[in-house]
Amino acid sequence: MAKRDTSSSEGTGITWEVRANCRYFHKPQGRKSFLCFRWGRYADNLIRSYKYSPLTFLPLTLYEQFQRAANFFFLLIVIMQCVSVIATLPWYITMLPLLTVLTVRGAKDLLTDLGRRRSDAKINRRPCDILTTQGFTTAQWKDICVGDVLRIHKNEVIPADLLLLCSTEPHSLCYVETADIDGETNLKFRQALNITHAELTSGQTEELLLPFDGVVWCEEPNGQLYSFRGELHWRGQCHLLDPDHILLRGTVLRNTDTVYGLAIYTGSDSKILRNCGSLKVKKTRVERFLNKVVVTIVLSLLTVALLLAVGCGLFEHLISPNIEVLSAIRGNATAAYRGFLTFWGYIILLSPAMPISLYITFELVHVVHCLLIGWDIEMYWEENDRPAQARTTSLNEELGQVGHLLSDKTGTLTQNRLLFRQCCIAGQIYGDITTKSKLLDLSWNRFSCGGLCFSDQRLVERLRERSCPESREFFTALALCHTVMSEWKDGLPRYQAASPDEEALVCAARELGWVFLSRTRDSLTVSELGFTRHYHLLALLDFSSKRRRMSVLVRTPEGELKLYCKGADIVILERLRKDSPHQESTEQALEVFAQNCLRTLCVAVRRVSEAQWTEWSHTLSEAATATVHRETMLEELHEHMEKELMMLGVTAIEDRLQEGVPETISSLRRAGVKVWVLTGDKTETAVNVGYACKLMDPDTRLLQGEELRQLLQSPTADVYFHKDKESLIWNTDKSGKAAIVVGGFELAELIKTPEMGARFVSLSNQCQSVLCCRVTPGQKAEVVELVKKYSSSITMAIGDGANDVNMIKTAHIGVGLCGVEGGQAVQNADFALAQFSFLRRLLLVHGRWSYRRICSFLRYFLYKTSCFALVHIWFSLYNGFSAQPMYESWFIALYTTTYTSLPVQCLGFFEQDMSAESSLRWPEAYSAGQRNEFLNPLILLATLLYSIYTSIILFFLPVGVLQYTDVDYQTLAVTVEMSAIFSVTIEMILETKFWTKYNFATVLLSQVLFFLSTLILHSPRLFTAFPHDYVFFGASLNAFANPVVWLVVFLTTCTAVLPSITVRALNVVLTNANKHKIHSSEEPVMLQSWFRRGVPQRRSSYAMSQGKGFGKLMTLGTGPLSTVPPLDGKLAKDTVRADSPQIAQAEAANGVKSNENKSGNVQHGITLNRTE
Repeated sequence: MAKRDTSSSEGTGITWEVRANCRYFHKPQGRKSFLCFRWGRYADNLIRSYKYSPLTFLPLTLYEQFQRAANFFFLLIVIMQCVSVIATLPWYITMLPLLTVLTVRGAKDLLTDLGRRRSDAKINRRPCDILTTQGFTTAQWKDICVGDVLRIHKNEVIPADLLLLCSTEPHSLCYVETADIDGETNLKFRQALNITHAELTSGQTEELLLPFDGVVWCEEPNGQLYSFRGELHWRGQCHLLDPDHILLRGTVLRNTDTVYGLAIYTGSDSKILRNCGSLKVKKTRVERFLNKVVVTIVLSLLTVALLLAVGCGLFEHLISPNIEVLSAIRGNATAAYRGFLTFWGYIILLSPAMPISLYITFELVHVVHCLLIGWDIEMYWEENDRPAQARTTSLNEELGQVGHLLSDKTGTLTQNRLLFRQCCIAGQIYGDITTKSKLLDLSWNRFSCGGLCFSDQRLVERLRERSCPESREFFTALALCHTVMSEWKDGLPRYQAASPDEEALVCAARELGWVFLSRTRDSLTVSELGFTRHYHLLALLDFSSKRRRMSVLVRTPEGELKLYCKGADIVILERLRKDSPHQESTEQALEVFAQNCLRTLCVAVRRVSEAQWTEWSHTLSEAATATVHRETMLEELHEHMEKELMMLGVTAIEDRLQEGVPETISSLRRAGVKVWVLTGDKTETAVNVGYACKLMDPDTRLLQGEELRQLLQSPTADVYFHKDKESLIWNTDKSGKAAIVVGGFELAELIKTPEMGARFVSLSNQCQSVLCCRVTPGQKAEVVELVKKYSSSITMAIGDGANDVNMIKTAHIGVGLCGVEGGQAVQNADFALAQFSFLRRLLLVHGRWSYRRICSFLRYFLYKTSCFALVHIWFSLYNGFSAQPMYESWFIALYTTTYTSLPVQCLGFFEQDMSAESSLRWPEAYSAGQRNEFLNPLILLATLLYSIYTSIILFFLPVGVLQYTDVDYQTLAVTVEMSAIFSVTIEMILETKFWTKYNFATVLLSQVLFFLSTLILHSPRLFTAFPHDYVFFGASLNAFANPVVWLVVFLTTCTAVLPSITVRALNVVLTNANKHKIHSSEEPVMLQSWFRRGVPQRRSSYAMSQGKGFGKLMTLGTGPLSTVPPLDGKLAKDTVRADSPQIAQAEAANGVKSNENKSGNVQHGITLNRTE
């Protein structure tokens, strides 16, 4: 077995040792844990997202719950109530509600954790094949250990980070789908080392793997998905390893029957789990504000108790000695000692001012709101049977306060299905994207697989009649210039490409008769209208993000040498021949396609002479073997060959938006939500999609590059985005429209510089929207942090892939879409939706309702408990500050849990000031939550002042009337209790604007429960059985039979609610009647998409995979067959030609009429010639 110098390993950072088929080495070093202690080196392959074990559940849940100030406070109250000297209330008055809260919350946490355990168990029990001494045996994912050799079959998920040893494909290639890693649905290829391929495939692979004893030295586990450094030491040789040799956990094996791999990182050490980010506990703004209120109430309670204790001490010192009865009761205790005991007694007595039932009711309201979201049939997606899902029960009200929406693009705003919709060949536009367009009749094409959303029979006729040489050359280029791999299923070719764009183009060529059949290392086979032709592949100049183009040099069956090139228009146009035909009309077509937000791609050809090829190929061979400046030499050779091109045409591909995306974004913008799009795509693609989805208006100015840098470096603190073109001076014109477009490199600089980051966020608040292009998953999360740091608004992140997980976790609210990129986003999200358009209803309806309901609930809850508890303070003025309660002890226990709890719950469940339809129609009403209008310090202060007023009326008015009658203390207590119940109930009735049968029932039931329980608790039978607990026997009967009591209750209730009624009446009288009317135009508004919006440099939208292409693979060896998903057949609504209305409208605006053909009919293929 090979050995390695440990000191050199530490110097290079390659210190992770993996020995193949050597469990006895790794098992003793396995990572173990007990409670909070962990030790060991190698992690197992178990997923543990749960928090509790049978041993730790009780202590952990109690520890978490008593971290809440309210729970800890009431625990102290219970302890004090057990001390008889200071106990003013029985211990069970507080103990029972506290136990209820702890039990309910603990049960909720336990159920949530059990759900996590079930999810983990489902993953951990997935089957896999592990190599043992008896050969490959079926085991489970949880049984995998570092150093194990695994066998993975086609369409299986990779269970750990593996070193690819060999596969059943030629050259030990394999193909993986990384949708759950980086969001890309195209396949990536991986290839084993030549040494392992040669040695392990020379015979029976299973037998050759048994003695395999290679040792891998690599870097320590990390979250860098696209980098890997390591070495394989085997048979005395060292072989370098790179990312192309690694299969990451979570990827799916495609188009390869079987691969064999060595487990390098398992479980929590795997790159995808290291990259998911830590679990962040999210608290809403309302909850944080409520915690501050609770702390304020506790401090106020302590202050009041201290003042009352001082009053008790003064009373005992100055008054009690002069009264014989009081002197006898006090005994030998000093005034200071009596005041000390009274202080603790008042803390117990006033503790109901901070109700423990508030928290349990608060959580119950959240749970019901989550159920209402899941039950909303308008957010149910029938196609995949997915309702909306609230995966957390604590963030509902923040749905009504979102200020920034940060969205992924691919798969979130778009369907991630690219469709070939139009093309321009020899200056003529083909294709109709109107909703009335008819699909082509392709029954003549035996290779047709369907799914082509292209409609223009003229092009098919010209191709079949061979009347247009340019068209034939155009589709020949599409069938040859690519790195697509083919696979035959059911007698039809299926394709897998390095990018969705390539797939769409090759599929379109197949449907129209130019069928790519197969390829080898040096040949391409194409069926052209039924005739099979073989092209000799001489060179493939692959795509890169820097080149923005790709080319193939082929020898045709006739012996001609041709270079076919496709790429972004900016790149192709500058490489055309000076006399290239149709250049002007092609540029106009590019503008037309860009106006319709189609992704464009230019196609060109060049004829190469034998002499040129001989000279160029000789130079290419020299450059390929160069040891220095190799890349530069190759780039110069590519530039030399890719010139003097002749334009063939332009393709126009639609990355179709999801249904309802433009309407949703438009409504959210009207609601005051700033929408940011964070995408890994290039700028042109993102800008086009931004216009299509109404993220920006047609006349919006784009701030990017140097313009943006000048603005951010401007000395003016408050900058605006209008710029005088002549003076080049930035003006403060607030009427201008602008959107920011920023790239990944610029974002990195902004994030590192706090001052620039703050100015960037400030500037973005003055713009319509922000487009962040070429961003990594880590940068997405950093952008969210940037917005959170430099703005006070609530952030929401929405995405559908594993590359969005970090962003979703970082935002205040994370939303996952059930898309085609796997389920990681949904699993880590707070809310799950099936369509982006459902976000409109989630925010404008459920979010707005939840915010208003919870604010109303909290205001009323604090009001009813405060006015109830403060009565004890006023009663202290009459009882010598003795901490005697005003109410019966059972009334104190049942007031918040029985008598007044049900109506306030219905208020939190069902209250609404606007219907769902009105909320969607007038999204401007949503901004009230963003401004926090319904729960802020001013509103809370008014509520507390009102509760103080109510408590004064509840005590002093009954005392003032009944003090001259023969009513005793207990009858007075019942009178005050009745007045309190009626007052808070009427206030509830005034607060409720939306009445349901449940509201009526709960109000009535609460009153019935009060009177029934009062009669029962005051019965002589209970007093006889428990004389110390039921001391108010007969008091209720005396009170209910006394008409004076009822008159006092009526007078007290009316006086207590008088300010509330007065304020509501004045609000109705003084408010402008027309203030809230929404006026709409009777004339329908036509949305047009033929706007012009800037320079031609922004029109190209060709987007390849962010990774490298398959060019190297194609020229070095054969690739396996692959599959392609069916194309969507749905038509877009925007019009391109009928006949080409955007052209007709543009010409009408310029005074130009459409040309007609000689027969007098309107031309279907428009020749775009520049009008002089």
